[in-house]
Amino acid sequence: MTDTTPEVEKIFREMLMARSSEERIRMACSMFETARAIILASLPPGLSETQVKRRLFERLYAEDLPDLQWVLTAIEKESQRAGEAQ
Repeated sequence: MTDTTPEVEKIFREMLMARSSEERIRMACSMFETARAIILASLPPGLSETQVKRRLFERLYAEDLPDLQWVLTAIEKESQRAGEAQ
């Protein structure tokens, strides 16, 4: 769904593409960090580091990676290897 007219989208795209590659990458990184901070702030307190990583990963990538169980298992194994108690 979009409420933006094609004309406005075109103007926005032209403005965005007028920026340097470096500026666009900085903007993308900033938006990602903001999204990450919002997700982290929404998680319940008291989660282990592994639980935080797992929930963050799920929120960021679940729609794009329908079979993400292997990644979640890898996160848990890495945490266990690092000696984290759950």
